[in-house]
Amino acid sequence: MKLARTLPLMTLAGMLTIAVSATQAGLPQTAQAPAAAAAAPNPTVGGAAMDATKPIAENAAAAPNLTTLVSAAKSADLIATLSGPGPYTVFAPDNDAFGRLAPGTVDTLLKPANKASLAKVLTYHIVPGIITLDDLTQRMKAGGGSTTLTTVEGETLTVTNPGGAILLTDVNGNKSYVETPDVRQSNGVVHVVNGVLIPKLG
Repeated sequence: MKLARTLPLMTLAGMLTIAVSATQAGLPQTAQAPAAAAAAPNPTVGGAAMDATKPIAENAAAAPNLTTLVSAAKSADLIATLSGPGPYTVFAPDNDAFGRLAPGTVDTLLKPANKASLAKVLTYHIVPGIITLDDLTQRMKAGGGSTTLTTVEGETLTVTNPGGAILLTDVNGNKSYVETPDVRQSNGVVHVVNGVLIPKLG
């Protein structure tokens, strides 16, 4: 398939269609708050140990199920940011999440001509400060069942808790569930999610 060197934002936005796989009948069990989370060891990601003394970029590079995210962060020149002091909360889509996008979308986003769009998508998954699973739960309780997070990209994510899972909904209505919460980093916290969240691109 031949792709244009530069796709207009509206065309690119049209490609970013997520097939949501998580349903009420099969919510990810790991999205539920673990008991004594503060005393628990750092979760593994993709079977790889995550060192809480290392920054987000370094730990992500060690996770075999975050290779697409790491490649995208490199293409968008975000590795230095994710290695910096932060702190940041990152909702990190795994490889399967990127695989649910429309065919060709990832390759298109990784083209140098679409660097700005890629950066918008990735920074839409980053929230300033450290927000743990417990923090999200408390915010949702205070908000009557939902809370809104303002991302580094500038737009918001809505967080709800259907069936005990943590559900993120983007400004386009796409949904993504937290699968592995509270992965501590030296410069923040990572929550691995099963869908790519999309800001307004056009």
